[in-house]
Amino acid sequence: MQHTSEQYDEVVQICRELFTKKMGDYGSAWRILRLPSLTDQLFIKAQRIRSLQENEVRKVDEGERSEFIGIVNYSIMALIQLEEGVAEQPDLSVEEALERFDRHAAATKKLMEDKNHDYGEAWRDMRVSSLTDLILQKLLRVKQIENNKGQTAVSEGVDANYQDMVNYAVFALIHLKSV
Repeated sequence: MQHTSEQYDEVVQICRELFTKKMGDYGSAWRILRLPSLTDQLFIKAQRIRSLQENEVRKVDEGERSEFIGIVNYSIMALIQLEEGVAEQPDLSVEEALERFDRHAAATKKLMEDKNHDYGEAWRDMRVSSLTDLILQKLLRVKQIENNKGQTAVSEGVDANYQDMVNYAVFALIHLKSV
């Protein structure tokens, strides 16, 4: 499991570096996005990954890797929005946003470690396409919870689904890196 922890940290660091660069370019303009908007952005990225996996012809020169990085970053943005609420204007400095990013990434990694212990690293035997499908399923669940105004009878909330999407995307990136 130590190897997984190191690989996980490497992938999250790559995602964090892009998040930092985009914060430098755009600031925290994403803070105005409501959760359904972030969910829809995640859905677009996951749907594109699935299309790339199913279609032989690509018309845009970006692959699955960049889309999975986007899923990690948008999911962490959604976790920040859940915690902070939606802002009317960009309101986080780069340092403040990175502090929140790191906190949510650490909590999500802890969840991965706990589940990885219980499931015995089953993800290592999964296909990237299956991880994509699981992300899409989580997105459909989140959309349903959003349509239900956040209410669930017996299911976990949107936060756990966003964390699972981060972890599935990180697993996919680890697989893609080893190919």
